[in-house]
Amino acid sequence: MLKVGFVGCGWANQVHMGNLSKMEGVSLVAFHDLDHKKAIALAQQYGGQAFSGDAASMLATASLDALYVAVPPSAHGIEARAALQGTHLFIEKPVALSLEAACEIAKAADKAGVVTSVGYHFRYLAATRKAREILADRRVGMALGYWMGGMPQVGWWRQKALSGGQAVEQTTHIFDLARWLVGEIEEVSAFHAARALQGVPDFDIWDVGSVGLKFENGAVGTIHSTCLLEQGYRVGLDVFCKDFILSLNGNGLSLSQPGKKKELTFSNDPYFDEDRAFIDAIKSGRREGVLSDYQDGVKTLAATLAANRSAEAGRPVRIAEMFAFCS
Repeated sequence: MLKVGFVGCGWANQVHMGNLSKMEGVSLVAFHDLDHKKAIALAQQYGGQAFSGDAASMLATASLDALYVAVPPSAHGIEARAALQGTHLFIEKPVALSLEAACEIAKAADKAGVVTSVGYHFRYLAATRKAREILADRRVGMALGYWMGGMPQVGWWRQKALSGGQAVEQTTHIFDLARWLVGEIEEVSAFHAARALQGVPDFDIWDVGSVGLKFENGAVGTIHSTCLLEQGYRVGLDVFCKDFILSLNGNGLSLSQPGKKKELTFSNDPYFDEDRAFIDAIKSGRREGVLSDYQDGVKTLAATLAANRSAEAGRPVRIAEMFAFCS
């Protein structure tokens, strides 16, 4: 029986709890949240013990096989301690708020040899897997990505010191899709601005932004973000090849060629699939089903932090430059 604990009892980890509770051989035993009432309620629902205060107390008390961490980006850090105790890690994106912190966690996970998985659930969408299959033998010219919508109603999200801003916390999914479908990002050049939401209490992030991308394979692209809309608009990625356009919109896939267009719709649950892949990897020792491990998550974090640095410095930033912060 795999004993699983949780740091953070908000929406994301509650989704994982629901999934794991349906799997044989998995027991939900420990729940930590700064809001102790949340932890108590979930401990009563699933069984196990509730914790608050320092999450290290949970690690010292509960003998865990795996730990799920879903906290604001600035609150990561318990992962290194957990890994060195031999605890397998599932971590919601982004994996940290700085590359220094992320690299410390990565070193601990590598040293311990634990299974790691990062919650880039877009990779587990059936539409995304089909897109990767289709693009495998095509030469990509350009990619255009979008996260165009409104502002999440959580206070920490609108504070850069806690979230890193929209590119780091939210549009990170699109940066990750671009890496997975097109190739590694070599350099970014970003323009961010605050245009409409300055009057929102405690709001100090950018509400619009465009990031130019140069990929190692020679392709180029842009990723656009905004949180100023009061309506949904577009979350997805368009990929352009010679006489071929592939558009990803959630679990929908559009394929366009001269004179014909094909629309595909899929219906798998990517959250359940990523949880199943993580648990299976722990049980079997085979990790190929995990589509984004911690090291992969660090690479996506580097791209989004590079975008922030580019916008602040007013110059292009190479991804390799960002890793100079990791000793």
